[in-house]
Amino acid sequence: MPYLYIISGCNGAGKTTASYTILPEMLGCKEFVNSDEIAKGLSPFNADNIAVAVEASRIMYRRIRELVAANKTFALETTLASRSIAKLLQNAQEKGYYVTLLYFWLNTPDLAVERVRNRVASGGHNVTESTVRRRYTAGIQNLFQLYIPICDYWMITDNSLSPMEVIAKGFKNGKREIYNPVVYNKLETYE
Repeated sequence: MPYLYIISGCNGAGKTTASYTILPEMLGCKEFVNSDEIAKGLSPFNADNIAVAVEASRIMYRRIRELVAANKTFALETTLASRSIAKLLQNAQEKGYYVTLLYFWLNTPDLAVERVRNRVASGGHNVTESTVRRRYTAGIQNLFQLYIPICDYWMITDNSLSPMEVIAKGFKNGKREIYNPVVYNKLETYE
C-alpha cells in the first residue's frame, strides 16, 4: 500500500526542518514534494516572486500526479490554508493510498511571524506578515473542518518549544487520543 504524508502547519512552524528527519529516517519516505524548495531550485535569489511561486506550484502538482499514477509513497508540505489539496487526497485514497497528516502547530500567530523573520534573517524565504497571519487561522480551521475528516490518520503537535508535544492523534473512523485537551479544544473551536 502506498502512503501519502501531509506535512502541515503554519508558516514558520518547522515543517521543512522536521521533514528532513521524519520522512527519510522515521517513515522511510524518500519523495518529498515542496513548492518552496521547487521555487528555490527555479530561482534561488528570487524564489519569493509570484511568477516563480506559481510555476513552482504547477510543477509540484504535476509531480504529485506522476507519483500517484506510479503508486509511489511520497510526502508533500502545505499550510492547509487552501482547500485545494482535499480532492487530491481523496483521489489518492481512491487509488489505495493511506493518507497520514502531521500538523505542526505554533501557539500564536505572533510566534509564526517571528519564526519567518528569523528564517529570512538566516537567508530563508520570506512570507508577508499578513499572509502568515491569514494562513495561521485558515490552516487551523481547514484542519478540523476539512482535512481531519478525510485523512486516514492524523497527529497534531505543538512545535512552539523544544521538544515538541503531541496534542492529539486520531483515525478516520473517529477514534482519537487527546493528550492536551485544553489546547485541542482551543484549536477545534479556533476562529
